[in-house]
Amino acid sequence: MKSVAIISKPEKPELEQLLPELLSWFHERGYHVWLDHESAAYLGDTQSIERSEIGDKKPQYVVVLGGDGTLLAAARAVAPARIPIIGVNLGSLGFLTEVSVSELYPTLEAVDQNCCPAEKRSMVHCQLLRNGQRIADYHALNDAVVNKSAIARLVEFDLFLDQVFVSNYKADGVIVSTPTGSTAYSLAAGGPILMPSVDAFVICPVCPHSLSHRPLVVRDSVEITLIVRSGGEDAFLSIDGQVGVPMEDGDVVSCRKSEYHADLYRMRKTFFDILRTKLKMGQR
Repeated sequence: MKSVAIISKPEKPELEQLLPELLSWFHERGYHVWLDHESAAYLGDTQSIERSEIGDKKPQYVVVLGGDGTLLAAARAVAPARIPIIGVNLGSLGFLTEVSVSELYPTLEAVDQNCCPAEKRSMVHCQLLRNGQRIADYHALNDAVVNKSAIARLVEFDLFLDQVFVSNYKADGVIVSTPTGSTAYSLAAGGPILMPSVDAFVICPVCPHSLSHRPLVVRDSVEITLIVRSGGEDAFLSIDGQVGVPMEDGDVVSCRKSEYHADLYRMRKTFFDILRTKLKMGQR
């Protein structure tokens, strides 16, 4: 039997009508549907699974109903199982969830008929080391960010590439971004836009205390190491802006290209179509 999983954003009233219609569409075409807890809550259905368990069920693809944040969480959950994603935009921007509700069923028809290509998006693997011991391990589609807490002073960071010292930053934080994440926090902090197919990472300081500290673009084959020199100030490691852990002085963050990647189903829109539509690039 064909199968599909649905991951939904909580507290979206329109899903109370959309989800029953979507389930009927899948059932009419012989699909078994796996629901995460958020999706099941709209239907009063107790048959649901944790997002972390979706990969084990091996659905043919995942439908994400929400915004970019929901898609980022879904990508971290299913990328290890190499399950492609359809992102349906119910948020405000929807840069990654590019399918509108009006385009949902034509997109599903194209996927069902194997006429919709999936675009591979690289991810970054991030480890947090303390006193030589690994205490956290993450894979991110957008970025890994080391920053100060809301009320802390500037934090110092030593940057190394393949164990070669590059620079010392005094800044609010440092962003290590994938090409996908180059249009997110990194862009807001002054970083460049990378096409999704570029084999590179962006290292972007946040509000650095020096005019000479500019964003760096490096090959994604290098190991990026950040050593936190907090001097007792609070620092925090966050992954895709959603999960993370407090850091201590001397902690080491090691980033390299992940062995996993996210597969996003795409319609005929190009990357630059989305830049013009969503970010108003090149418009007067």
